Formats: sequence, structure tokens, C-alpha cells
Amino acid sequence: MTESRVAVLKTDSGNILRDYRRLLELIQYKSIIDINQDTIIKLNLSWTKYFPACSSQPWQVEGVVKTMVEDGYRPDRLLPLENKTVVTHPWKGAKNNLWLPVLDKYGLKFTALPEVEWIVYNFKSELLKLNEIFPDGIEIPQMYVGKQIIHLPTVKTHGHSITTGAIKNSFGGLLKEVRHYAHKYMHEVLVDLMLMQKELHPNILAVMDGTVCGDGAGPRTMTPHSKNLLLASADSVAIDAVAAKLMGFDPLSIPYLRMCQERGLGTADIAKIEILGDDITEINFGFKTKKSFVIWGDQMLRKGPLKFLEKIALHSPLVVWAPMASNIYHDWFWYPVVGKSIIRKYSRSEWGRLFDLYKKGRNPS
Repeated sequence: MTESRVAVLKTDSGNILRDYRRLLELIQYKSIIDINQDTIIKLNLSWTKYFPACSSQPWQVEGVVKTMVEDGYRPDRLLPLENKTVVTHPWKGAKNNLWLPVLDKYGLKFTALPEVEWIVYNFKSELLKLNEIFPDGIEIPQMYVGKQIIHLPTVKTHGHSITTGAIKNSFGGLLKEVRHYAHKYMHEVLVDLMLMQKELHPNILAVMDGTVCGDGAGPRTMTPHSKNLLLASADSVAIDAVAAKLMGFDPLSIPYLRMCQERGLGTADIAKIEILGDDITEINFGFKTKKSFVIWGDQMLRKGPLKFLEKIALHSPLVVWAPMASNIYHDWFWYPVVGKSIIRKYSRSEWGRLFDLYKKGRNPS
């Protein structure tokens, strides 16, 4: 099986777990993920709070975990995890996004990466920017070395990288809390992360949820749209390219995707990707990337007219103002003023009703 295949299926809330099984079987996941090896399941937490399309959905987690456990993968060798950022908390996020009851149901234990050992790892690849950003060495979780990995991103836009998906999901696992220093060179850093993963992981699979997709000022302050799609691939570049195409972008116009293809790290040219499953030829969500107030301010300091203040504002003890400002804007202003009204509308959709079922402990299995 070639790596540049992407499975895409249409789904609905009544068949979501069965369709995740169909998706994994369509991509022949058992030929990608070795049943006899430990498997990291890298969840995606973009906000400690729950917001549609923002983070891995509970049915996404269950669809993958349920299929694997039923197929004989040992629960103690499946390692779901997520990291901390300056604005997210892994345990609170796992609770608010309803991952914990799903994992407990199948006998899996959640790992918060700040609680594990981190080591300086000397990568052999010629990295574009990360060695410059972290001159004292790149620290990664020791448990990542030599383990295969499954990424669980969602389909959404991102103010720093235009789109975000499987490749960007590694950003939250392979870099420590200070990874916000990489925002200035986001596209080059995403290429570096692909190079790093090729060294670390013998096998990589991405399983992307597009049941609800995020448009606009991602990865948090977005407009969610029900799109009822699921994607999977062993090629992180290809799945991100297909997701970008679905959202209405030309994948080769997105720098990190184009640079990854140029370096042989995957396929971003849609014409060279084999699409398995449902026909997506005519699908175009018409999404547009926007910048939230926080991302706009960050880019003004790092690359815009205020860059003369970058060092004192973002690389000194005064940097504590940045996460504080982000939390005040997102959690105290945007979420209660704008986000809750969006969630109320979303709660009436089929996916909002399904989330409510999970919240009540009545998941669809």
C-alpha cells in the first residue's frame, strides 16, 4: 500500500462508530500500525474548554480506540496523551472534552506529557529552524522514541498556519510549553516536525474528524460547520492536503505542505493522491482563514511593525503577560460573550446532541 492514499467517508451521528471502523479498515490500518508495538495516540487539545471542532471529539477517540481494542490491540499498549501549553491544561481538557470516560471504558490510561520524562534528542536531519530556536537542544518526551503514533486532529483553519491537522498535531507533543517561540517560523517548524517524526516513529497514522469543521479564526475562535466527514491516512502531508482541499484551499499554496512535498516528506499535490471511499471532487467548504485578536497581536510582535518589541515582550520575564492576555481574551471575554451562543446553536445539531449524550454517559456504542 502506498503512503499517498487518503480514505474519506461520509458519516452521520447514528453510524459514527461503525463508520470509524469502516474508515480504518478502508485505509488498512492494521498494515500500518503494528499490533505488537506500543502505540501513542496523540490527542488534539486546542482549548481546555470544549468548543466544537476545536479538539479531538469524544466519538473520534472512541471510534479509533473501540476498533483497535476489538481487533486485539492491547489496551495497556495504547497510550493516549496530550501536552500542556501556556493556555491549556491537559487533565482539565481531557475532562471537558469527555475523553476520560471513553478511555476508561476501554481500559486505557490518559497521560499528561508534563508528568513524563523529557530528554534532549539529537536529530540527524538538517532542520530548518528548530535548532536555531532551541540552541541548547530540542527536548522531547522520552517515551516518544521508537514508538508508533496515531494522530487525532480535526478539520479546521489556523491563524498561524492557514490550516491545521495531522502535521500540526505533532507540534503539541514534540515541543515543550515554550513552543510558542516557534510561531514566528510556523511553516518551517512544521517541516521540521515531519523530519523529526520520520526519525522517531516507525509507523504514523492520522485519523481526522470532519464531522464538525472549524472556519475562520482557528484553532479556537471559529465558526463550526457540520460536514459529516472522516479522513485517515499514513501520509500526514497527504491527509492535511486533502483536508485543505475540502476547506477550499489549494494545498500547494500553503507553505508547509509545499515544502514537505519538496523534501519528500509526503504528497501535497491532490492529483497525486489516491482518494479511497467517497467522492469528494465537488466538495468545497469555502472556508477562509482569519486571525483572532491574540494571533494578530502575536504576529504584530513577531513579524509586524511591533517586532522591535519582540525581545522584551516575548523573550524576557515580561512574557507572562502573553498567556495572561490570551486567557483573559479567550476564556473571560470571547467564550462567554460569543462562544456560548455558538455552542447553544450547535447543541441543536446532530453532533451537539451526540456530545450531550456523551456528557450524560450515554454514548452511541
